[in-house]
Formats: sequence, C-alpha cells, structure tokens
Amino acid sequence: MAVYVDAPRHRVGRMVMCHMLADSMEELLAMADRIGVARKWFQHASHPHFDICKAMRAKAVTAGAIEVDRRQLVDVMKRYRSKWFADLNERAAVEAAKAACASRTRSRTKEIRHD
Repeated sequence: MAVYVDAPRHRVGRMVMCHMLADSMEELLAMADRIGVARKWFQHASHPHFDICKAMRAKAVTAGAIEVDRRQLVDVMKRYRSKWFADLNERAAVEAAKAACASRTRSRTKEIRHD
C-alpha cells in the first residue's frame, strides 16, 4: 500500500499543481492530514485524489509518497478501480469522503453568504 504523486504540470493561477492518490482512501486521507492538506480539497470526479501544489508535493515525498510518471499514475488508477469494485468497505470510504467534502462545501457557502 502506498501514496503516489505525479509531476507538477497543471497551472492554476500562479501555482503549478499535481495529483496525490493512494492505494486506499485510508492512506490518502492520512497523508493529506500528515502534510496539512485540508480534506475539503478532496477530489472525486474521476478518481479519488487531491490536487496539491509543489510545496505540498515536496512534503508528501518527504513523508513517503512515491513519485510516478503519467503512465505509472494510470496503472495506479486502474488497480484502485479494480479494488473499488471488489471492496465494499473501500466504496463506503469513498462515499463518506464525498459526503464530508460536500457538507463542508455547503457550510462554507452559507458562511460566505452571511458575511
């Protein structure tokens, strides 16, 4: 089991972002907590992951994340997808993370509207 980061290549404003994903939701969330990435930034549209900046990527690598290229990243995603279909607990973990992320987003939207 491991956490993976690809090469930073996606520009968002002045930042260059990369992806952080893992063999399990438990590992992904634990790494996010360890390096200080807020769980509200959890992404689940195509595959459970976090988009992280170069500084957070460096922290993740220091904390044990494995650097992968684009092809290796696709292999990791394929393995995870197979696990997700076979493991009900993993599906439940993804759904719980999605729900928590949506809940935090709704709460933040209410805070902004009341300011």
